[in-house]
Amino acid sequence: MEFKDIKILLCDDSMFARKKLRMFLSSLGVVNISEAADGEEAVTKYKEVQPDLVFMDIVMPKLTGIEALKAIKEFDASAKVVMASSVGTQSHLKQAIVLGAYDFVQKPIDDAQVEKIIRNAMK
Repeated sequence: MEFKDIKILLCDDSMFARKKLRMFLSSLGVVNISEAADGEEAVTKYKEVQPDLVFMDIVMPKLTGIEALKAIKEFDASAKVVMASSVGTQSHLKQAIVLGAYDFVQKPIDDAQVEKIIRNAMK
């Protein structure tokens, strides 16, 4: 699988965070990128698009990233969801791992780390 073949869903209530990550993914050659602005929309979009990889913020309105992760994993146990944590939300990471998160990244998100996660997910 190549970057151009992977489907990615970006879930963050910050439009700036989504835009920044989208620009980096595009620079890698990723063309199939969907976005969600809250946890509820993330679950709906996941079911519609069925992406290969999801980057999800933990703190979001309607449903938290943890609640959205749980709903996505109930829908698709093999879903690869990468949780994004800012300072103060690390306690949620343990819960995310228990619920089956694929990986996690610390905000601000490091481009090199994102690329490494995508490369591993494509194997």
